[in-house]
Parts: sequence; C-alpha cells; structure tokens
Amino acid sequence: MTAESSSPQDTAILIEAMKSRTAGTLMERMEIELLEVTPDRIVGRMPVTGNTQPYGLLHGGASAVLAETLGSIGSVLHAQKDGRIAVGIELNCSHHRAAHSGFVTGVATPVSRSRSLATFDIEIFDDQERKICTCRLTCMLRDAPPHA
Repeated sequence: MTAESSSPQDTAILIEAMKSRTAGTLMERMEIELLEVTPDRIVGRMPVTGNTQPYGLLHGGASAVLAETLGSIGSVLHAQKDGRIAVGIELNCSHHRAAHSGFVTGVATPVSRSRSLATFDIEIFDDQERKICTCRLTCMLRDAPPHA
C-alpha cells in the first residue's frame, strides 16, 4: 500500500496501523479517534470532557493537539513514500468559539507538499458543525534515521 492509496479498505488499514502505535502517547491520553485517513483528507475527533480548562471549556491547547496530530499524519503519509519522516516546525491556531460538551472534529487538508515541507490546514468543528478553531501546521521532511 502506498500513500497514494485511498480506498475504504486502505483507509481502514491505515487507521488500524496508527492505532497500534498510539499506546502511551498524547493521542491516546486525549482520546483522539481517527475517522478517515487518506493522503488528501485526515479526519479525527476527541471528546471535550477531559480536555477542558478550569472553566469547563475546551482547552485551546487541546485543539492544538488535535490539529497537530491530524496534520502530522498527513505529512507522514506524504513523507513516507520517499522513506522520510515528518517533524513539526510551526503550528498556529485561531480560536473562534468555545466548545462545552460533546466532541470536536478536525479535518486536515494539504496546502502544499514538497520534498522538504508539508503544510496542512486544519479546521475544527463542534457537534453542531460550527467552526471553533482554524489551524495551520508545517512539517519539515527529513531522511529517516537508520533505526526508524
């Protein structure tokens, strides 16, 4: 399977492969669930409960974690076809409204993918499909270390 694959079966395989690598990671701690993984669209969600600030609102840092997770997965899908890895070098987030309960869902789409950089836009929505946050992640693509 290559990064260019995007059939439902390939998406399920990619999601299962990623789940097997999340034990003990921030993705597991934040309860981020992958819903769709293709080279051109990565969708995931996480609960608001457990990811809040003291006021009971979704923590802005939690939105950043969701955004960086989804954008990084997209960057890795692009990088791996050349035997490379992706490392985040810039993340910015603009918070538009609060989320109080339920789930938030992030959708990452590529802006630019080259040999050395991958940039993704990530939009995060609440259960009523209102945009709560807009993010952009840029990852540097590097040669994989021998042990990777």
